[in-house]
Amino acid sequence: MLRSSQPLTGPNRRRCREDELLLATVLDEDERGFIIDTRSAQAAKQARMSGGGTESKSFYPQWRRLHRPLERGRPLQESFIKLVEACNDSSISMDRWLSRLDGSRWLSHVKAALSTACLAAQCLDREKASVLVHGAEGTDTTLLVTALAQLILDPSCRTLLGFQGLLQREWIEAGHPFHLRCARSAYSHARLKQEAPLFLLFLDCVWQLSRQFPFSLEFSEQLLLTLFDSAYASAYGTFLCNSEKERCLCKVKESTHSLWAWLNQPGEKKKYLNPLYTHNPLVIWPSVEPQSIQLWQGLFFRWIRSSQYLDEAWAEIQHLVESS
Repeated sequence: MLRSSQPLTGPNRRRCREDELLLATVLDEDERGFIIDTRSAQAAKQARMSGGGTESKSFYPQWRRLHRPLERGRPLQESFIKLVEACNDSSISMDRWLSRLDGSRWLSHVKAALSTACLAAQCLDREKASVLVHGAEGTDTTLLVTALAQLILDPSCRTLLGFQGLLQREWIEAGHPFHLRCARSAYSHARLKQEAPLFLLFLDCVWQLSRQFPFSLEFSEQLLLTLFDSAYASAYGTFLCNSEKERCLCKVKESTHSLWAWLNQPGEKKKYLNPLYTHNPLVIWPSVEPQSIQLWQGLFFRWIRSSQYLDEAWAEIQHLVESS
C-alpha cells in the first residue's frame, strides 16, 4: 500500500515521467493496481485549475482509479459542531434529538471512512493488488484510509505498541497538520478555515472496530479518549506542530516529553489495556450497515453522562481476568 499527495498535472495535463516510472515499478508486467482518490471525480477535475489533478489513464495504464470522496475541511468541522451541540442539548425530545443527530451527518462520515478503508483492504487482501491512496495534499483523508486499512488487515497494529507505531508513522511522521486541524474544539466560537477533526474521525472509526470486535484490540476506549484529549490539549509534545520539519525546527523532542514514553510506563500502561484481548491473526471486516455504526457515547456524552458503572464493570472484568 502506497500513499501520496495528488499529482500536479495542472490544466495542461503535464506529465511526470518519474512518477509514472515509480508506479510502474511497483507492478509486474501483467499486474494491475488500484488508485483510491479520496476526492470526488469533480473535485479532482477542478483541482487541475490550481495546478493539481489526478493520474491520466493513458500514462498509468496498469492502474485503475477509484473515487471515494471523503470530507476533510469545513463540512467535517461543521458536522462535528452540530453533533456536539445536539449532545449538549438535554431539553429536546428523543425524536428531535435523533433528527439532529442525523442532520449532523457525523455517522455518515464514520461510515464513509470505514467503507473506503475496507475497499483499500479488500484490494490488498482479496485482489492481491497494490493500492495507492491519495487526496489533495495526502495528509488528511489519505492517512485516515491507510491507517484504518492497516488496522483491519494487520493484527500487529491492534496491539498497544503496534497502534502507537501506526499513529507515529501514519499520522505524525506523515505530516498531518495537528496544529492547524486541532487549533480549536467544537466549543470555540472561532471558525478557523483550516480546522477539521480528521484525527477524531479516525479515533471514532477505531472505536467502532473495538465495539464490533471486542476481543481483537489490545487497547481500550480509555486510550482513544486520552489520544483525543492529547490532540487538542496535552502536556506532551507528541502532537505539536504540523510536520516533522516544524518539530525539528522547534526542537520538540528536546524540549518536551513523549506521550508514548508516559503511556508505556508499567503503572500507566495497564490503564489502557483491554482485559478481554485475545490475539486474532485474522483480518477483521467491520460492518458499515446503519445499525452497526453507533454514536461514540463514551466521548460525546463523557461530560454529560456518568461513566461510574461502566468503569466499575471494566474494573471487575480486569480483576476476574487477572485472578483466573
